[in-house]
Amino acid sequence: MPSLLRRSIAEALGTFALVFIGVGAVVEQSAPGAEYGLLGIALAHAVVLAVMITATMAVSGGHLNPAVTVGLLVARRTNARTAGAYIVAQLVGAVLGALAVKALLPPTQVRAALLGTPTVSGSIQFGQAVGIEAILTFFLVSAVFGTCVNSEAPKVGGFAVGLVLLFDILVGGSLTGAAMNPARAFGPALVAGQWVAHGVYWIGPLLGGVIAALLWEHAILPPRQRKVS
Repeated sequence: MPSLLRRSIAEALGTFALVFIGVGAVVEQSAPGAEYGLLGIALAHAVVLAVMITATMAVSGGHLNPAVTVGLLVARRTNARTAGAYIVAQLVGAVLGALAVKALLPPTQVRAALLGTPTVSGSIQFGQAVGIEAILTFFLVSAVFGTCVNSEAPKVGGFAVGLVLLFDILVGGSLTGAAMNPARAFGPALVAGQWVAHGVYWIGPLLGGVIAALLWEHAILPPRQRKVS
């Protein structure tokens, strides 16, 4: 099996798990006895991302997020061919994860939760939502560079990156859904047909990811580790 195909399958699998577990947690919070609220949703996303990044890191690098892939691309940590294949794989994995939730979980709960599609609160405007997603993703991609890209960092697998989802969702979950990941938003949106303010979940994460990547690559990583002078 070609190396890029093998790596892309790992990216699709990891993103499938993130969406299935993350969306499932959103949908099931309304089930009897499942009174875990925003904290439970944040923990579900954090743990599944941490585990799946760790599981796929040695195969594909454990991106599982177009914003991470684009950030690594602009920092010259990957090439355009690989980035394109990864992003397609991530989107496919996200759609399959959303389809699995729709097929397997109770239909009334799925519909009530809009299949876990992130939505923007009526208390904020489009620009504010973009800014929130950008800052939250900035922290996420910073964790990737600080703990995964930096070869001198403690070897903690994907658990530091997963922890970012925990505190990011606690802050932004009630405002934007705290997607921080275009694929996490795209899969449920496509399956549910819910596209309101969907641009927030591409513009914000990509912006935040690129800024974080450039800052780390040019200013924070030790000079001996930088790809870009």
